[in-house]
Amino acid sequence: MWIPVVVIVAILAAAFGWWHWSLQKEVPPETPPTAAAPQPQPAPADVPAPPPVATGPQNPMDNLAEPDKALPPLNDADARVTSALNELLGRKAVTSFLQIDNFVRRAVATVDNLPREHATARLWPVLPTPQRFAVQGAGEVKTISPDNGARYTPFVLFVESIDAARAAALYARLYPLFQEAYQELGYPDRYFNDRLVAVLDHLLKTPEPAGPIQVRLTEVKGETPSESPWLRYEFADPQLEALSAGQKILIRMGPVNERRMKARLAEFRRLVATGAAAKK
Repeated sequence: MWIPVVVIVAILAAAFGWWHWSLQKEVPPETPPTAAAPQPQPAPADVPAPPPVATGPQNPMDNLAEPDKALPPLNDADARVTSALNELLGRKAVTSFLQIDNFVRRAVATVDNLPREHATARLWPVLPTPQRFAVQGAGEVKTISPDNGARYTPFVLFVESIDAARAAALYARLYPLFQEAYQELGYPDRYFNDRLVAVLDHLLKTPEPAGPIQVRLTEVKGETPSESPWLRYEFADPQLEALSAGQKILIRMGPVNERRMKARLAEFRRLVATGAAAKK
């Protein structure tokens, strides 16, 4: 029963956080987060904040399925999650792609941060994608290489192979773990699934720029040159650079992968938006 919910987290976190690595402006520390709750990052004024405190959940999970009342405590959930991941993906794939320690906490923090300016790599539940971010052209301003999107195609195919209905139903049954992790972030009176629906709506509004996308290196003051300059690219278009971390991640995947991922996210959104928001 843990397999589908792990897949959900992979859709929301791996499909986004993984791709942000190639353009991340800071190198993440090697030390993984402890069991202490990760703190959410402040949201800029032009991106959606967490949903306001309401009289009750706007998208209750018990509308989809009853939660499992025999769940382990959040602090003890890693073993079962790891076992489910190994059964689903194989031990080799899990080792290659995922950060399995504090997996639920990492996933919840990543979802919460996607509409913000930064989705810090330290909290991702995924490992960095292989190969470097590919650009072409000469001079200060370059364009994203058409071949760059191919790096993500295998993972997009994996996401498209997931049974979304089964995943959503199991997410509902295991929902208390995600709610507990969300409350640890500092939202004791808010409902994680409402935040999830809002984040999905935000990501689905990501623009789809036409033509080659220009990028440039971020200026870094100092006498010592960067050993990894490819980690410091940003969009040359100020409107694209002003987008949230999650929206920029989708654009960096390339137009074909962006559309395919948005189609999958829209399908999942229809399943987890169980209240008034489901009518959108």
